[in-house]
Amino acid sequence: MSTTHTQSQLYTIMQERKSVRVYDPTFKIPQVELEEILKEATTAPSSSNLQAWRFLVIQDNATKTELRAIANNQAQVETASAIIAVLGNTEMYKQVEQIYTQNVAEGHMDEAQKNLMIQNTLSTYPAAPLEVRKNIATFDAGLISMQLMLIAKEKGYDTVTMGGFDKVKFAERFELPDHLFPVVLIAIGKAAAPAYGSSRLPLEDIARFI
Repeated sequence: MSTTHTQSQLYTIMQERKSVRVYDPTFKIPQVELEEILKEATTAPSSSNLQAWRFLVIQDNATKTELRAIANNQAQVETASAIIAVLGNTEMYKQVEQIYTQNVAEGHMDEAQKNLMIQNTLSTYPAAPLEVRKNIATFDAGLISMQLMLIAKEKGYDTVTMGGFDKVKFAERFELPDHLFPVVLIAIGKAAAPAYGSSRLPLEDIARFI
């Protein structure tokens, strides 16, 4: 049986969010608002709750100009209010005790569950191949990136994700330690021109129900 519903705010935000590439270079988002967006985005799911995401938020104009050269000369890197680099952490398991101790303190689990989760994590993640841990961190980075962009839109800001940048040069320029790697860049700011619309394949081309 089908159901009907009125358009929710979430659906409206999802439909209005577009990939904006032309930004007002004079508009600056206050850092406190960027912090709020990131904090709210961390409600995204993550593997074993290890939260393998890290962020480098670039607001300085001179640094953005440098980054533009690393990011295939994409203009939005320089004109957006900020660039949020979403990083993956391949040593996500190293904060497992802190994370699950906080879970107990907030009433999400008891000590027995905490100890079991810590034991399972430390017997699994460190032994996993680096490629597996990178895949986990990349997947989680994708989840939080989408959530971040929807939150930004709800607050009246525009975004675009960028995977087209030199990840090796990025890691060198920002002196990332070996366990952190860049996944995607997100430009955030105020649109100075409307985004292009885009089509989607019909459901019958992408989904099979069995």
